[in-house]
Amino acid sequence: MTATVHRLGGAASPPSLDPMIAITAHDMNCVNAVILDRMQSDIPLIPKLAGHLIAGGGKRMRPMLTLASAAVLDYAGTRHHRLAAAVEFIHTATLLHDDVVDGSDLRRGKRTANIIWGNPASVLVGDFLFSRSFELMVEDGSLKVLKILSNASAVIAEGEVNQLTAIRRIDVGEERYLEIIGAKTAALFAAACRIAAVVAERPAAEEAALDAYGRNLGIAFQLVDDAIDYVSDADTMGKDAGDDFREGKMTLPVILAYARGDAEARAFWQRAIREGEAGEAELAEAVARMRETRAVDDTLARARHYGQRAIDALGMFAPSAAREAMVEAVEFAIARAY
Repeated sequence: MTATVHRLGGAASPPSLDPMIAITAHDMNCVNAVILDRMQSDIPLIPKLAGHLIAGGGKRMRPMLTLASAAVLDYAGTRHHRLAAAVEFIHTATLLHDDVVDGSDLRRGKRTANIIWGNPASVLVGDFLFSRSFELMVEDGSLKVLKILSNASAVIAEGEVNQLTAIRRIDVGEERYLEIIGAKTAALFAAACRIAAVVAERPAAEEAALDAYGRNLGIAFQLVDDAIDYVSDADTMGKDAGDDFREGKMTLPVILAYARGDAEARAFWQRAIREGEAGEAELAEAVARMRETRAVDDTLARARHYGQRAIDALGMFAPSAAREAMVEAVEFAIARAY
């Protein structure tokens, strides 16, 4: 077994996804060809709406994780191309549905599909992409792969429903929050990495290690997203700052600030979250109260913790350019907040 890797925060230059993009470039071209082919339909609105999001500037991190995981394992086949496309279709479908549920009007700095074409079209094209993803899984022919990705799809939906029922619930605690993000975000990261070990026919321990890498990276990724909702802007985030606050989402920065606040602070959070008093003045006050309680700082500290767990999970794999790229992808995910 290879020694555990300890590198979070130790890079001399700002971390980047460039190494992962470089090692997966050829395979990603194959994946993109599958995506382009399978998003087509005789109904013109379907590829038009799907293409708006798929070609909208996303980094394709989840399918890249499938490809990078395969590279770590020295997998020489091509099955992972279609499966990485299936992963991207699952992700894109959930984004289309999420924007409808959240009433979002920006995604990656562009108007969301639901704003342009309406909620019904966005939901139905999301359903189309889910269906395409399952076609790709079935074509692969592995029941184990099908089980992993179909289970991830179900878990994501459960996480979204769990989050929906937690909206404006000021009593939501850290444990439930971690359940929500573990389902709605980390489950697909984990599955995207794990399926590479299945197609490469590697031992259960390596499958579990890639699952742990993806799951912990996914949690860290979402923690950072939830933190920068209060300390960033639309140009950086690709969505409006404070969206979570206005929607009454009990993310970890709010949970920590509420738990650490005095009676006056708690009354503020109850008005803002539970009663929906969440204008620009309230957002400014929320950010100030988070600074007082170090809620954002501690959210990012937790992100670094989960990021290190992701890096440690790679310790059983031999040193390689692919492993280094996966380590740097974790560091990149954390560095987005700085």
